Amino acid sequence: MLENKVALVTGGTSGIGRTTAIAFGAAGAKVVFSGRRDQEGEETAALIRDAGAECLFVKSDVSSEADVNALVQKTISTYGKLDCAFNNAGIVGTNKPLHEQSVEEFDKLLATNVRGLFLCMKYEIQQMLTQGSGVIVNTSSTSGLIAIAGMSFYVASKHAVMGLTRAAALDYAKQGIRINAVNPGLIDTAINDHMGSGSASHVANRVPMGRMGRAAEVAQTVVFLCSDAASYITGQPLVIDGGVTAT
Repeated sequence: MLENKVALVTGGTSGIGRTTAIAFGAAGAKVVFSGRRDQEGEETAALIRDAGAECLFVKSDVSSEADVNALVQKTISTYGKLDCAFNNAGIVGTNKPLHEQSVEEFDKLLATNVRGLFLCMKYEIQQMLTQGSGVIVNTSSTSGLIAIAGMSFYVASKHAVMGLTRAAALDYAKQGIRINAVNPGLIDTAINDHMGSGSASHVANRVPMGRMGRAAEVAQTVVFLCSDAASYITGQPLVIDGGVTAT
């Protein structure tokens, strides 16, 4: 599906990012992925290579412009192009009412979830414009469409992801670049354990399908959006939530 393509994944050392990096490799792509932890990066690289794909791990922090620029340039210097980018790096923050939150917590969360996304898109798009083609998929959330009590900063950041996705999709629609978002709901990863939303009772009460999603279900959606099968889709949220936002 993605033979001879080069795919970049941020936040690729665990969870949805790791699973998607492996899925890109299984689909035939050469994979560059980033994260902040060396050990998890090497573990992910081994899994991608076990799937028979070439890969490169670049340690980086998406909130740093120098790191993001270096990440994209390393991709180009190694593989010569950038066909697909999955901007997945993000953090959750603390669960408490807005008036109890601090300015420091606000700045930290938006530095990764919004500034980081902007920086990734900026440098990815610069390269894709020189090629005349490319696909970007951003990780938003059901929190980019609806709200969750106690998660005001996270909700705001994921709504911002949707705004950046839609506006950029319009900016580059005539220039061969498609930009979409995936909006996962409750997915069986460590991030939902951190949010305390993975209990059986919570899932039963919230999710019409009665179960959490799997990281592989998000990964395959990202691969689809990056493939020619999705060639007429841009500026869209693709919700993967077991029916939560349909209620």
